[in-house]
Amino acid sequence: MQDTPTVLKKIIQRKYEEINERSATLSFADIKVLANERHTPFRGFVDSMLNKLAKGESAVIAEIKKASPSKGVIREHFVPADCAKSYAKAGAACLSVLTDVDFFQGADEYLKQARAACDLPVIRKDFLVEPYQVYEAKAMGADCVLLIVAALEFEKLKELNELALELGLDVLVEVHNDEELEQALALPNKLIGINNRNLHTFEVGLQTTLDLLEQIPSERVVVTESGILAPEDVALMRRHGVNSFLVGESMMRVPEPGDKLAELFR
Repeated sequence: MQDTPTVLKKIIQRKYEEINERSATLSFADIKVLANERHTPFRGFVDSMLNKLAKGESAVIAEIKKASPSKGVIREHFVPADCAKSYAKAGAACLSVLTDVDFFQGADEYLKQARAACDLPVIRKDFLVEPYQVYEAKAMGADCVLLIVAALEFEKLKELNELALELGLDVLVEVHNDEELEQALALPNKLIGINNRNLHTFEVGLQTTLDLLEQIPSERVVVTESGILAPEDVALMRRHGVNSFLVGESMMRVPEPGDKLAELFR
């Protein structure tokens, strides 16, 4: 965490403030009760990915997000349920929904709306730093959570990962360099996300995935994240044996997100 970039530091600092604000309204004990009372069955995020791969298809985690810190508002007419239906129709394996309010203009409600609109499993895309947020994810109906290695000390990463799995949630662990990958591989998770966005500069380069690939055992599933903008990018990854993708921005910029998904993964 000492070397984490300024943008990430700002986001993480805000997360702790947000947790304090939320827990003042809904205590840690209360959120645990809500999580334990969840009636929505889990949809199997990892299973959905593996089913696509077993059929020789791309396993696409299609992202629903309104804005980002680097690009501002990406989608003006933002209706999460419509995006979810469009993605499901086009063959996405799973959905990713941004719930971060301050930096991505997301909301917990967006995840609920997207999940209610289709049958796909959903990952809560946010910056998780404390158990409170893992219980929140379960309570709001998420099937999976994202844990970003760059945002967490290793002991905290392990703690949150174990809690998520204990609660029935799947976990996507995200890395963007050798050191982070080493930590991710020390966990038992099936999915390893490689973020092609440099968290220091916010520049994107697909080489990040290619450079880390050879260090990842074949029993893990590599999910390449960020920078998949054209069919050529998909083809490049497929040539290197990567067939799982988290894609959002390019699909959020067109009227019908599913059409762009179909075009990218034809």
